[in-house]
Amino acid sequence: MSPVPLGTTRERVFLFVRERLLAGDPPTVRDVQDVFGFRTPQTARYHLEKLVAEGRLLSARGKARGYRLLEQLDVPSPTRWVPVLGRVQAGQLTTATEELDGYVPMPAGRPPRDHGGHGSQAARDDVFALRVQGESMTGAGIFPGDLVIVRRQPTADSGALVVALVDDEATVKRLRLRGGQVELHPENPDFEPIRTDREITLLGKVIEVRRTLE
Repeated sequence: MSPVPLGTTRERVFLFVRERLLAGDPPTVRDVQDVFGFRTPQTARYHLEKLVAEGRLLSARGKARGYRLLEQLDVPSPTRWVPVLGRVQAGQLTTATEELDGYVPMPAGRPPRDHGGHGSQAARDDVFALRVQGESMTGAGIFPGDLVIVRRQPTADSGALVVALVDDEATVKRLRLRGGQVELHPENPDFEPIRTDREITLLGKVIEVRRTLE
């Protein structure tokens, strides 16, 4: 079996532990080792301790089943977890899909702002991430494989980076508002702007771009 990327394995470990904890059946380190086929319990413990360090689990030292979820203990977490909802095209349009593909962390003490410039509970809660495909936004520093963190909002200022639906096809582009006309512009001269009479629905504004170097 080919190696599984480290981040993917840890996400799977977290989801397994979370499911067991929510069911009232806390797993042991040996349980994690057996489920994921790790050669030693130290590998399982390594992933669990990393999840503790990331603020996703709490650990009661010295207990075989000592891992707990912050949400179960009502303990405020320094990190909020943003769902990755599939992929978005930065290039030719593609049919939109929305499937949960893990989570990425965001500091809980840095809530995004809504379109009007004022903090709101809805704005803090309604954030998602998408994996970018295509090269139409390379001039804006958005490359294939990057994650864009998106705040859901139905409008944005001209010049903002947005994720939009054109009919049922999703894309990330720079928004231009010209004389009442909505245009979606690439940041790569090899691609053409989207100027269309088809329905354009703004899904949200890109508030952050993340890239993994290795």
